[in-house]
Amino acid sequence: MDYQNRAGSKFGGGGVASQSATNADRRERLRKLALETIDLDKDPYFFKNHVGSFECRLCLTVHQNDGSYLAHTQGKKHQTNLARRAAREQKEGRGQDRGSAIDPATGLPYSALLPGPRRNVIKIGRPGYKITKIRHPVSRQQGLLFQLQYPDAVPDVAPNWQVMNAFSQHVEEPDKNYQYLLVAAEPYETVGFKIPARELDKRDDRQFCFWDPDGKEFWIQAWRDETDGGPSTTKHGPPPQSTPRRLSHRESTLAAEEQHIEHDTHNATTSKVGNSAVSFNETTLMFR
Repeated sequence: MDYQNRAGSKFGGGGVASQSATNADRRERLRKLALETIDLDKDPYFFKNHVGSFECRLCLTVHQNDGSYLAHTQGKKHQTNLARRAAREQKEGRGQDRGSAIDPATGLPYSALLPGPRRNVIKIGRPGYKITKIRHPVSRQQGLLFQLQYPDAVPDVAPNWQVMNAFSQHVEEPDKNYQYLLVAAEPYETVGFKIPARELDKRDDRQFCFWDPDGKEFWIQAWRDETDGGPSTTKHGPPPQSTPRRLSHRESTLAAEEQHIEHDTHNATTSKVGNSAVSFNETTLMFR
């Protein structure tokens, strides 16, 4: 058999490559050529998701490998979206002088909207804190006063705080009956206080925070919204009272007898219970 003159083959060289093998070799060759000129680490639209696939944030397409993404970047759809985005940025004034341009939506310079570089700050521990249960003298609202000490806080930077629900944290098991008040200040660790999941009064004269740069103390005052769970006398005043109607002679006699019986029962209960009502009033002062 003539092995030397066979079409597309040499002695000991194997058979003719198939169409799929030729396409795979071409894609691999183009991938290596593209990686020599394109750095995927600097591509703002290149993203690797949690399942190992690659996504294009500009075109919202999913690719199985980086070679497929590189081929997509040379396609018509990606190039059209790039040109469209460049035209929009030039129209909005975000071309060459992007830092001094003004965003028409917010009225702020684009340099202020860009995220800054992430800093690696070494944490030095947790701050000291003190929690005080308070009650408004007029509205009788229940609240909490947080006092935190940051003696080594970064100068000219005030601490930040926010309220987070139980399902947004991964430290403890989520409990829908509680929420967390978080306070963060560099270089200290972020601390969280577990409080009941009740709506907070967010009015300016109720909820506030204060940072003392001289004493390095941060104060937070949070009041419970009395409208969350029952009638309130803080926003809408006491509930309206119905106008008393005139009782008949029979109804007046029955009411007098019931009042006399209730008066005797109250005296007997007071002599047995003693000061139990005082302890009940003290427990209602807790922020529950």
